[in-house]
Amino acid sequence: MSEFNEFDQQGSVPERNTGSIISHAFEMYKGIFLYAIVVMIICVIGDTIVQSVTDYNSWGGFRDFRSFDDFDNSSFYKYDYWNGPGAPFYYSFSFILNVLLSPLYVGLIYIANKYNSKISIDFSDLFIGYRQNLVNIFIYSLIINIILGISIALCGLPFLFVFPLFLLGYPVLLFENATAMDALNKTYSIAKDNYGTFLGTSLLGLLISAAGFVLCCIGIIVTAPFIVAVMYSAYCAYLGKPRQILLNK
Repeated sequence: MSEFNEFDQQGSVPERNTGSIISHAFEMYKGIFLYAIVVMIICVIGDTIVQSVTDYNSWGGFRDFRSFDDFDNSSFYKYDYWNGPGAPFYYSFSFILNVLLSPLYVGLIYIANKYNSKISIDFSDLFIGYRQNLVNIFIYSLIINIILGISIALCGLPFLFVFPLFLLGYPVLLFENATAMDALNKTYSIAKDNYGTFLGTSLLGLLISAAGFVLCCIGIIVTAPFIVAVMYSAYCAYLGKPRQILLNK
């Protein structure tokens, strides 16, 4: 169980535009990136286990491509990435893993709010999603992963236009203790009415999150969680700085 500290309102809030939200997210990410790396390490370990169980190497096929020039010719498009041996089992288990780890994203958002509120952070804060509103976090994650998975399967491009509609879902689940459907309705409603800003913010946030790929893919461990900071900053911009959650121990 938890309660809110109604008197804790210190902390910065960005303006409702892409530049301000991304700048705010950078400031937040500086304070949480070590915890973000921990989350990514957990995800990598989980993915490695899934690959070993399904006997599928999700990165192995890219060894055949010696440079980014291969992405510009037919050799890349001939690579049957989605239908390799063990791929169906891998993506099924990977989907389940992503849902099970989704409370960690909520934990990063919680830590971002503590950092913004200038409150000391505990390592256990990373796991608040497993202690509060867990069922709704799982349900929400299950729904959006299905929707985003379908959008990726449709040549990938629809994902870029669908993702912004779910940008506020995890913060709403955490700070408002909402149900999965309430979180879906709220993030969709706000994003729909401010779609230009949400689209620009999401695209730039995803681009920065994916920037780690240029560092032999290893850098993705550092950059990928940046989109979580963007979710928090967007929430602050459109719904205000959330009151700090106090856990009843």
